[in-house]
Amino acid sequence: RSYETTLGALSRALDLRDSETEDHSRRVTDLACRLAAAAELPKSREDSIRRGALLHDVGKIGVPDAILRKPGRLTDEETLLMRKHPEWGCAMLKEVDFLADVLPLILHHHEKFDGTGYPDGLRGEQIPVGARILSIVDAYAAMLTSRPYAPPRTPDEAQTELRRLAGSRFDPLLVEQFLISLRPGIK
Repeated sequence: RSYETTLGALSRALDLRDSETEDHSRRVTDLACRLAAAAELPKSREDSIRRGALLHDVGKIGVPDAILRKPGRLTDEETLLMRKHPEWGCAMLKEVDFLADVLPLILHHHEKFDGTGYPDGLRGEQIPVGARILSIVDAYAAMLTSRPYAPPRTPDEAQTELRRLAGSRFDPLLVEQFLISLRPGIK
């Protein structure tokens, strides 16, 4: 129970730091659990995905406020710094034994299915399934939120974008399972 309380506190600390994305970690966690269940993953893997979702952006604590809260597009240099957050998150948590299973999810949640993501350029099933799930639900949650650089999209627009990027940015099978899980009446 104290582990779970600690995870929640870390997640809330990040959300409080960036008011633009307040509750983002909770939304990503809810969606990730929904997709993990739709994909019929084992309970132990669902638990890892839930913890990874809560902490996926914890490395952003190391990103300067001027970049994290910048109202416009990031420069190339700022983008490179922002892209360090998965590695920083892993570095922050690597000594926490009960989180060892979530480190690959945190590290690889910005990998792309076609191999053009970061930090390692993994492709397809080289990317841990939990990280592929986080990639989809993180993007979906972000699309529904007002950002300094983009207005929020409707759920239909965000789902259309996921379909468009299935196979390049996202695992196409997981995208389809996610879209099915979003249908009314599906839990």
